[in-house]
Amino acid sequence: MKNTLTEELRRFNYLAGGIDRLYHEAALKLGLSDSAMSVLYTLRGEGRPCPISRICRLAGASKQTVNSALRKLESDGIIQLDAVDGRQKSATLTDKGVKLADATVAKVIAAENRIFESWTEHERTEYIRLTQRYLNEFRNSIDNL
Repeated sequence: MKNTLTEELRRFNYLAGGIDRLYHEAALKLGLSDSAMSVLYTLRGEGRPCPISRICRLAGASKQTVNSALRKLESDGIIQLDAVDGRQKSATLTDKGVKLADATVAKVIAAENRIFESWTEHERTEYIRLTQRYLNEFRNSIDNL
Protein backbone atom coordinates (compact mmCIF):
# COMPACT_ATOMS: atom_id res chain seq x y z
CA MET A 1 0.00 0.00 0.00
CA LYS A 2 1.30 3.43 -0.94
CA ASN A 3 1.69 5.91 1.89
CA THR A 4 2.46 8.92 -0.29
CA LEU A 5 0.13 11.02 -2.40
CA THR A 6 -0.04 10.23 -6.09
CA GLU A 7 -0.13 13.16 -8.47
CA GLU A 8 -3.82 12.42 -9.16
CA LEU A 9 -4.65 12.40 -5.45
CA ARG A 10 -2.75 15.65 -4.98
CA ARG A 11 -4.80 17.20 -7.79
CA PHE A 12 -8.04 15.83 -6.32
CA ASN A 13 -7.21 17.24 -2.87
CA TYR A 14 -6.29 20.59 -4.42
CA LEU A 15 -9.63 20.73 -6.24
CA ALA A 16 -11.65 19.65 -3.18
CA GLY A 17 -9.85 22.22 -1.05
CA GLY A 18 -10.42 24.87 -3.71
CA ILE A 19 -14.15 24.21 -3.67
CA ASP A 20 -14.19 24.44 0.15
CA ARG A 21 -12.25 27.73 -0.03
CA LEU A 22 -14.77 29.15 -2.51
CA TYR A 23 -17.67 28.38 -0.17
CA HIS A 24 -15.73 30.09 2.63
CA GLU A 25 -15.04 33.09 0.35
CA ALA A 26 -18.73 33.25 -0.57
CA ALA A 27 -19.71 33.22 3.11
CA LEU A 28 -17.31 36.09 3.82
CA LYS A 29 -18.58 38.13 0.86
CA LEU A 30 -22.15 37.55 1.99
CA GLY A 31 -21.37 38.56 5.59
CA LEU A 32 -22.01 35.08 7.02
CA SER A 33 -19.99 32.68 9.09
CA ASP A 34 -19.27 29.34 7.41
CA SER A 35 -21.63 27.54 9.79
CA ALA A 36 -24.45 30.08 9.34
CA MET A 37 -24.07 29.82 5.58
CA SER A 38 -24.27 26.02 5.77
CA VAL A 39 -27.45 26.15 7.86
CA LEU A 40 -29.10 28.83 5.70
CA TYR A 41 -28.07 27.00 2.52
CA THR A 42 -29.58 23.77 3.81
CA LEU A 43 -32.81 25.38 4.98
CA ARG A 44 -33.19 27.39 1.74
CA GLY A 45 -32.47 24.27 -0.29
CA GLU A 46 -34.96 22.17 1.64
CA GLY A 47 -37.66 24.83 1.45
CA ARG A 48 -39.49 23.45 4.48
CA PRO A 49 -38.93 22.76 8.18
CA CYS A 50 -35.88 20.57 8.55
CA PRO A 51 -34.86 18.31 11.47
CA ILE A 52 -31.54 19.31 13.01
CA SER A 53 -30.13 15.83 12.34
CA ARG A 54 -30.84 16.31 8.64
CA ILE A 55 -29.21 19.75 8.65
CA CYS A 56 -26.07 18.19 10.15
CA ARG A 57 -26.04 15.46 7.51
CA LEU A 58 -26.72 17.76 4.55
CA ALA A 59 -24.34 20.48 5.73
CA GLY A 60 -21.60 17.96 6.45
CA ALA A 61 -21.05 19.62 9.82
CA SER A 62 -20.88 18.33 13.35
CA LYS A 63 -23.92 18.51 15.61
CA GLN A 64 -22.04 20.93 17.89
CA THR A 65 -21.21 23.29 15.01
CA VAL A 66 -24.77 23.22 13.67
CA ASN A 67 -26.27 23.74 17.13
CA SER A 68 -24.04 26.76 17.76
CA ALA A 69 -25.06 28.29 14.43
CA LEU A 70 -28.73 27.52 15.11
CA ARG A 71 -28.62 29.20 18.52
CA LYS A 72 -27.11 32.34 16.99
CA LEU A 73 -29.54 32.37 14.07
CA GLU A 74 -32.46 31.85 16.43
CA SER A 75 -31.35 34.70 18.70
CA ASP A 76 -31.09 36.93 15.60
CA GLY A 77 -34.65 36.01 14.57
CA ILE A 78 -33.50 34.24 11.42
CA ILE A 79 -34.83 30.79 12.28
CA GLN A 80 -37.41 29.26 14.55
CA LEU A 81 -36.76 25.98 16.36
CA ASP A 82 -39.70 23.71 17.13
CA ALA A 83 -39.82 20.46 19.08
CA VAL A 84 -41.02 17.43 17.16
CA ASP A 85 -41.19 13.87 18.46
CA GLY A 86 -39.77 14.33 21.95
CA ARG A 87 -36.22 15.64 21.93
CA GLN A 88 -35.93 16.06 18.15
CA LYS A 89 -36.06 19.66 16.93
CA SER A 90 -36.80 21.13 13.56
CA ALA A 91 -35.61 24.46 12.14
CA THR A 92 -37.61 26.79 9.92
CA LEU A 93 -36.65 30.10 8.35
CA THR A 94 -38.63 33.04 9.71
CA ASP A 95 -39.79 35.80 7.36
CA LYS A 96 -36.59 37.64 8.25
CA GLY A 97 -34.64 34.44 7.55
CA VAL A 98 -36.27 33.96 4.15
CA LYS A 99 -35.24 37.52 3.22
CA LEU A 100 -31.68 36.89 4.41
CA ALA A 101 -31.46 33.55 2.59
CA ASP A 102 -32.81 35.13 -0.59
CA ALA A 103 -30.20 37.89 -0.38
CA THR A 104 -27.30 35.52 0.37
CA VAL A 105 -27.32 31.76 -0.11
CA ALA A 106 -29.87 31.89 -2.94
CA LYS A 107 -27.10 33.57 -4.98
CA VAL A 108 -24.76 30.62 -4.33
CA ILE A 109 -27.48 28.11 -5.20
CA ALA A 110 -28.23 30.00 -8.42
CA ALA A 111 -24.54 29.94 -9.38
CA GLU A 112 -24.36 26.19 -8.70
CA ASN A 113 -27.51 25.59 -10.76
CA ARG A 114 -26.09 27.61 -13.67
CA ILE A 115 -22.95 25.45 -13.63
CA PHE A 116 -24.85 22.16 -13.51
CA GLU A 117 -27.27 23.34 -16.22
CA SER A 118 -24.29 24.08 -18.49
CA TRP A 119 -23.19 20.43 -18.26
CA THR A 120 -24.77 17.63 -20.24
CA GLU A 121 -27.02 15.20 -18.43
CA HIS A 122 -24.32 12.55 -18.85
CA GLU A 123 -21.67 14.83 -17.28
CA ARG A 124 -23.92 15.61 -14.29
CA THR A 125 -24.85 11.97 -13.80
CA GLU A 126 -21.25 10.79 -14.07
CA TYR A 127 -19.92 13.48 -11.74
CA ILE A 128 -22.52 12.63 -9.10
CA ARG A 129 -22.02 8.88 -9.56
CA LEU A 130 -18.25 9.08 -9.14
CA THR A 131 -18.46 11.53 -6.23
CA GLN A 132 -20.94 9.23 -4.46
CA ARG A 133 -18.70 6.23 -5.12
CA TYR A 134 -15.69 8.08 -3.71
CA LEU A 135 -17.66 9.16 -0.63
CA ASN A 136 -18.94 5.62 0.03
CA GLU A 137 -15.54 4.00 -0.41
CA PHE A 138 -13.77 6.66 1.66
CA ARG A 139 -16.40 6.29 4.43
CA ASN A 140 -15.81 2.52 4.46
CA SER A 141 -12.07 3.08 4.68
CA ILE A 142 -12.46 5.51 7.58
CA ASP A 143 -14.83 3.10 9.33
CA ASN A 144 -12.12 0.42 9.07
CA LEU A 145 -9.25 2.51 10.45
